[in-house]
Amino acid sequence: MTRSASRAGAAALALPFRSAPVSAVTALVLTVLAGAAPASGAWLTRLLVNELTSGAPDADRVAALAVASAIAGGLAVALLYLAGHLGEVVQHRVTLTVESRLFRRIAALPGLGHIENPAFHDRLRLAEQAAQEAPGTVSEFAQELVRSVVLLGSFAGVLLVVWPPMTLLLLAAVLAATLARLATARREAATEEAWVATDRRRLFYRALLTDMRAAKEIRLFGLGTLLHTRMIDSLAKVSQARLSVARRGALVQSGLALLGAAVTGAGTVVVATNVVTRGASVGDLVLFLGAVAGVQTGLTAVVLQLGEATRAVRLFGHYLDVLDTADDLPQGTGTPAPSATIELRDVWFRYRDDGPWVLQGVNLTVPAGAAVGLVGVNGAGKSTLVKLLCRFYDPQRGTITWGGVDLRELDLTALRARIGVVFQEFMTYDLTAAENIGIGQVRHLHDRSRIVAAAQAARADATVAALPNGYDTVLSRTHTDDDDRAGVTLSGGQWQRVALARCLMRADAELIVLDEPTSGLDAEGEHRVHTTLRRHAEGRTRLLISHRMSALRGADLIVTLVDGRIAERGSHDELMDAGGEYARLFRLQAGGYQDARVR
Repeated sequence: MTRSASRAGAAALALPFRSAPVSAVTALVLTVLAGAAPASGAWLTRLLVNELTSGAPDADRVAALAVASAIAGGLAVALLYLAGHLGEVVQHRVTLTVESRLFRRIAALPGLGHIENPAFHDRLRLAEQAAQEAPGTVSEFAQELVRSVVLLGSFAGVLLVVWPPMTLLLLAAVLAATLARLATARREAATEEAWVATDRRRLFYRALLTDMRAAKEIRLFGLGTLLHTRMIDSLAKVSQARLSVARRGALVQSGLALLGAAVTGAGTVVVATNVVTRGASVGDLVLFLGAVAGVQTGLTAVVLQLGEATRAVRLFGHYLDVLDTADDLPQGTGTPAPSATIELRDVWFRYRDDGPWVLQGVNLTVPAGAAVGLVGVNGAGKSTLVKLLCRFYDPQRGTITWGGVDLRELDLTALRARIGVVFQEFMTYDLTAAENIGIGQVRHLHDRSRIVAAAQAARADATVAALPNGYDTVLSRTHTDDDDRAGVTLSGGQWQRVALARCLMRADAELIVLDEPTSGLDAEGEHRVHTTLRRHAEGRTRLLISHRMSALRGADLIVTLVDGRIAERGSHDELMDAGGEYARLFRLQAGGYQDARVR
């Protein structure tokens, strides 16, 4: 549940004064003055009309009143323009503030629990929408409210003097309109919340249609029509829900507008009749009509913006809830010991409380400086085990220790700084080649010599050096560099070498995890990379995961995972002699290479 509307509204209203205090206060003052100007102009107009209809008008007085009335009108417009410009300045700074706070919180989430949760993504979508809309909408409503309150205060005396019942009739009409607009706003916010998942799917389909990674399959398999149809269907469903709420609101507001017109007509008839009977002057009628028009205009604007502000405040609660999202992992304070043995003790893990167990009672010791191979079919739990070692999740049962200390007790940043990983699903960033490698150790992002050394260790240097602009080439077909030079992309194997170089940027990492690091390489490239890795990572702890059994043959220890359990462990020779799962997989793979012509 989101926090109360009053707290969310107060937070949204306070943002402009925190983000741009001087501009916000100045805009508020100008808004107050702009609200008072129309009433002054109306009084001057009344005096002018009365002077003109007095029978013996004074030319100098008429001229002075006309000039004063024109100045009041011009000043009101000028003040509104100035207040509007300052409002844009404030909105710009508020947008920077809310976007920064929102995505700083997302970037600071320590684990993957929230990021891999669909419900959190729905809330994040609402939070993004609120971050873009709510502060500006609430700020505009506050300014309009202040202006209208001043305007109403200025005109209230007029209505009370000319025809007192008109004040009560207008207030009753406005109250009815306000209640109706609030009800519509609540329905609009509820619609956004109810259909956020559908709208997020629409964005997903839209992104796929322009995604370079998906472009080949979309065209080969003829998926364009399917994705387009699903995108439009999702858009149609959301639009229909929104239109249904808007239609109902429009009908109610139209009826209330007619009521307001009837009230105005009744008041005009009464005052006009008083003019005829000499109970009031023509100036009084002009003043009354101006006051009614000003009041109705001000109140209509407030009512309309009240609805938008109410909807925005409700959604802004999601923004605040995301900012207040609790870390999915507790932060430790300990310092990881150097060259430490890593141990998993009776580790159980599943991604949801009602989901299947991915790891079940895993016990494994990874000695410091040893190379451990991890074998298993798809879905055996290998990648999940890597996530736990990187502490993206904590196990539901059991412990993982680093040098005898539970990972939960260690400082998370310090722990991850000791680990270098090539993930099976590594990222390809639309950055320069140097940045794609350097981000493996951000503090050395501009250390070209270190980047080149990592590329050489990963056998990627020759590929990068041959690019049009070398290490400064943008690796993308959809983006250009700062000099508007087109980028290029790499083959799968070349990208894999870049990802490996990214990992090797962490020259001081004590644990190297390689999850299918050479799956995209040819046989010769794989051999060279493994030779380089053995030399580069000598003396450091390594966890090797590969479906190519030959890549694990030289590991000090090989562990086989079956359905989330360790089925066997030992050296290559020991496991082959045991004739278990490892031997079965090895022989199955080796059979594909056997040929009578090979000696």
